[in-house]
Amino acid sequence: MRILITGAAGFIGYSVARRLLARGDIVIGVDCVNDYYDLRLKEARLASLREAGGNRFTFHRQDFADYPGLTRALEGSEFDRIVHLGAQAGVRYSIENPHAYVQANLVGHLNMLELARHRGVEHMVYASSSSVYGGNTKLPFAVEDRVDHPLSLYAATKKADELMSETYAHLYRLPLTGLRFFTVYGPWGRPDMMMWIFTRKIMAGEPIPVFNHGDMWRDFTYIDDIVTGVVSCLDNPPPDDDAEKAGGSLKPHRLYNIGNHKSEHLMKVVEILEAECGRKAVIDFQPMQPGDARQSFADITAISRDLGFAPTTSIDVGVPNFVRWYKEYHGV
Repeated sequence: MRILITGAAGFIGYSVARRLLARGDIVIGVDCVNDYYDLRLKEARLASLREAGGNRFTFHRQDFADYPGLTRALEGSEFDRIVHLGAQAGVRYSIENPHAYVQANLVGHLNMLELARHRGVEHMVYASSSSVYGGNTKLPFAVEDRVDHPLSLYAATKKADELMSETYAHLYRLPLTGLRFFTVYGPWGRPDMMMWIFTRKIMAGEPIPVFNHGDMWRDFTYIDDIVTGVVSCLDNPPPDDDAEKAGGSLKPHRLYNIGNHKSEHLMKVVEILEAECGRKAVIDFQPMQPGDARQSFADITAISRDLGFAPTTSIDVGVPNFVRWYKEYHGV
């Protein structure tokens, strides 16, 4: 297949591209390569994709929120399906810089829907987020749950992306699958995420900020399991058969949780990091941050039923894998 991937220089986009190239697909990457975090990491990911894909990987350094620029960049490029993973990420950063989220996550998502519609693509898989569940107290979170009370602008933009997608599935019968990712971690991860921050600070002997005084739970999902779920979704477009899909749509639009289906206490992860880093963490307990949820826990019944998705990597395996990669990447 010929697949367009947005966010190809990002954590999940890079990882999906690697898997698709490994099985022989042609990948067209799009990413503006902004400076939200260390550009050297993004460039290293792109270099890895060029090495892995050869002439089956092409890359456009382009902001998909710029529709005229996007269409110009993709003139002459043919693709069958789209994996739209590019976005402005980060719950806390959305409080500091809200306009970046409106541009990338709302305007950018609309642009990708328009591109998919006009190109007549077979299927577009797009990134939503577990953040849409907001302050829901019913656990685990299921795709059938109401998600009308987001705790951050980031979560609100992801919910809006789902609504826009439903509209395009209705108006244009465009096959779409939205994926609500749960706390993704692993090799080639993001420096602004907890796993990277804690590892760096523990190894440097610096205090790690632990919010809500340590009473935090997350459904930590290893990157290889995430990629398996994304590719499985990509290969199985929702049918336009008027039957109810996961998430409740009668259109060719599905919503799935992709998580590990296990909510882990944050302090357990800290203990594993301490063991792998070879030193005790200096813990700075802090109150809950605005926009954060105390717990996330994915009900993956829908994607398991429809596509046979079954995550296989526990934190006891995944966290040491990340620390080993981190040390190798930094030469320590």
